[in-house]
Amino acid sequence: MDLGLQDKVAIITGGSEGIGKSAALRMALEGARVVIVARRLDVLEAAAQDIRIATEGAVLPVSGDVSEPDTPNRVLQTTLDHFGRVDILVNNAGVSMAKSFESVSDQDWQSDFDLKLWGALRFCRAVIPEMRKVGGGRIINVTNLGGRTPGASSMPTSISRAAGIAVTKALSKDLAKDNILVSTVCIGVIKSGQHERRYARMQATSPALSIEEFYDQTAKARGVPLGRVGETQEAGDVIAFLASERASYLTGIAINIDGGASAVV
Repeated sequence: MDLGLQDKVAIITGGSEGIGKSAALRMALEGARVVIVARRLDVLEAAAQDIRIATEGAVLPVSGDVSEPDTPNRVLQTTLDHFGRVDILVNNAGVSMAKSFESVSDQDWQSDFDLKLWGALRFCRAVIPEMRKVGGGRIINVTNLGGRTPGASSMPTSISRAAGIAVTKALSKDLAKDNILVSTVCIGVIKSGQHERRYARMQATSPALSIEEFYDQTAKARGVPLGRVGETQEAGDVIAFLASERASYLTGIAINIDGGASAVV
């Protein structure tokens, strides 16, 4: 299926690994020009080179902290200087923080919202005028299942992600007249650098535990009906579809990428 992404320009935050990198790879394979944003320059440049080798596409790494207020406008200007337009924004930057309410400090709340909510809001505000200039665009916010069904000891992430889901719906209403479509993917258990770092910590007490066994245990503990942890490319493919011309009648929606684990549709 031709996704109609040839020569489109996408900005993807959190693009150096995991879901962000996979989404960038899929879009580049479809002919999009991709800007990936992350804090660690060495990891970011390595990701850009991996994508170039795999796709022979145009990939621009831009180092930046999404939680810093000046990052979105700087990334946008760099994108315009290189590619002249913006068609797609994927707000993917974020790390999991899950504690009981009384364990969450003011700084925890602030840093979580600065990264996951304010970062996304500022990027949206930066790119929307440019999307209007080219006749429309796509904004995909990467959130998670906890934003729809918060559990115990899930804050502040479940709250900031719930806000991201609400922003998605409200923004889709505001921007429909401009042909700017806004959606969110609610992520369940997907293989990631965060899980791999958790596995590395577990090896200190369980050295015989393999990564495959770790992921099997994780899927069982999370009650995933499909019985496995998702691959990053499975999420990346869905994001690329939502960014594409094939998804031209989809806006204001939330899609669970969770192997059936969510308690809600």
